[in-house]
Amino acid sequence: MCASIIQPRGAAAATSPSSVAGSSVGVTIPIPEPLAGTLELWRASFGDPMAAVVPPHITLITTTPATDWDETIDHVRAVARDQAPFTVRLRGTGSFRPISPVVFLRLVEGFDECVDLHVRLQAGPLERELAFPFHPHVTVAHDVSDAAMDAAVGELQTFEASFEVRSMGLYEHMPSGLWKLREELHFGQGTDGSQAAAG
Repeated sequence: MCASIIQPRGAAAATSPSSVAGSSVGVTIPIPEPLAGTLELWRASFGDPMAAVVPPHITLITTTPATDWDETIDHVRAVARDQAPFTVRLRGTGSFRPISPVVFLRLVEGFDECVDLHVRLQAGPLERELAFPFHPHVTVAHDVSDAAMDAAVGELQTFEASFEVRSMGLYEHMPSGLWKLREELHFGQGTDGSQAAAG
């Protein structure tokens, strides 16, 4: 389900490896501007207090324990290296109610690519059983009143937008409770920026 795994706006990315044993990992696809700003305004209009704190995103991996950070980052880098850019198209709304108080924008294109990324990421050092099936989405209202969630479903029912996905962000959950960006991983590239060899 939806989870807020993005650091607050203005927080700096980490530049050194984690020294915290047993930390947790998150991986997301960022929503680019100006679409991100538009979605933030919509989320705020429904009274969601996280609108100004959590930038719009698609969660690929959330709160997954990592016992070996070096192995984890190598794994995530390898997945990014093997991934080609793809298009996400958002259209219409859905909800996880009554299981979870979340209203989201549906992925009508790029859904399968996100699922495939999730499957490849949630393997090896990040393998674990999930409580719910993975369902890529973009949250537009979370933990607000039923009336606000109904408004989100109705007002964004005809919303449509698309963007190119070329990277994903690797985050670490810190003892402070914040999520810190460790690395932005560009698809099809090595860590030195070189293009991956064509298969």
